[in-house]
Amino acid sequence: MHALTESVRRHPLPWYCGVTFFLSWGAIVLAVWAVTGGLSPTPEQFQLTLPVTVPAMLLGPAVASLVLTGVVSGRSGYRDLRARLLTWRVDGRWYLFALLVAPVTLAVPVLVLWLSSVNYAPRIVTEPDRIGTLVMGLVLGLVVGLLEEIGWTGFAIPRARQQYSVLLTGLLVGVLWGAWHFFVNYWGGGGTNGGVPLAVFLSLWVVSVFVGQLTAYRVLMAWVYEHTGSVLVAALMHASLTAFQFILNPLTPGIPQQIYPWGQAASMWLLVAAVALTSRGEMTGPRRFLPIHIRSHHRSPHRRR
Repeated sequence: MHALTESVRRHPLPWYCGVTFFLSWGAIVLAVWAVTGGLSPTPEQFQLTLPVTVPAMLLGPAVASLVLTGVVSGRSGYRDLRARLLTWRVDGRWYLFALLVAPVTLAVPVLVLWLSSVNYAPRIVTEPDRIGTLVMGLVLGLVVGLLEEIGWTGFAIPRARQQYSVLLTGLLVGVLWGAWHFFVNYWGGGGTNGGVPLAVFLSLWVVSVFVGQLTAYRVLMAWVYEHTGSVLVAALMHASLTAFQFILNPLTPGIPQQIYPWGQAASMWLLVAAVALTSRGEMTGPRRFLPIHIRSHHRSPHRRR
């Protein structure tokens, strides 16, 4: 047991990823098996499992963070996580950036495509109950953002930041974050039973994980966290992404679903490039050596009250 504890303390980030993937993927597989009786659900069958699979998946990052925080840092780690989760007194511009970057970068490609074809009309335009769509998107965003960021920003980002720059931290955690969505992307996106062939899906998915919108967005999230030290702001930034993906992304059957996500990824990477060029080397700055349990008491020279 002592050897296991030492391994977790020496390699907290790999352990976090392993536990998170095991909990989330295991829960999804078990839920799909229980509901459909197999592991080859159609997209329609997979939709029926969402009330079980989505909560089960979301608990993975949060549970892994809470368990490993106790192993790595004990009570001081829980106090630090709580402090960062409740950190809200940050410069208002970071709230603006966190809340607006997703709707802007998501909307531009969809609106351009909409001008070329009515099939790419945003979901909020085609749904009969627009108020319900907005409310559902916001509620979904808040729940997803909070549960995931207790893990990804609460645990993974600070540990990665002790070894890597902001840019490399965002890239590393972003790729892992994208890979974590595999089963939802595959089963929910029609990858089985007459959908996209597995080989084609895997090729597209591997590329999209490495250069897709989630990786770019995570780089921006790591940059915002560098300035705020707030898991709360990160959760709101994540909530904005989830909410506006639900509200804006087209749902018309039969249209090429790969087109607008690539456009959204391009717009996010352009923003990453703009930030990197104008942030005075903050993205590629040196790694941090501060112990995790005192990070909440340290004020970066860039951070304001």
